[in-house]
Amino acid sequence: MPTVLRIGPYRFYFYSHEPNEPPHIHIDRDNLSAKFWLESVQLARNIGFSARDLRAIERMIVDHQEELQEKWNGYFNIGR
Repeated sequence: MPTVLRIGPYRFYFYSHEPNEPPHIHIDRDNLSAKFWLESVQLARNIGFSARDLRAIERMIVDHQEELQEKWNGYFNIGR
């Protein structure tokens, strides 16, 4: 599960065994976890983050959306 980005206490990563799902990113902080779709940034799953945290995470994803999508595509050899 490669970590592709760290911002403050947040770790952004994806699992290497999920290539058949649409592009997405997992985010962890301590024992909290969320999953967001990347193509149209949207929350897919949340375990413990507050609404305020989720809004902040969503902004981070939007700010780095192109980079995260490129890393997803590169890792899963999409478009090559």
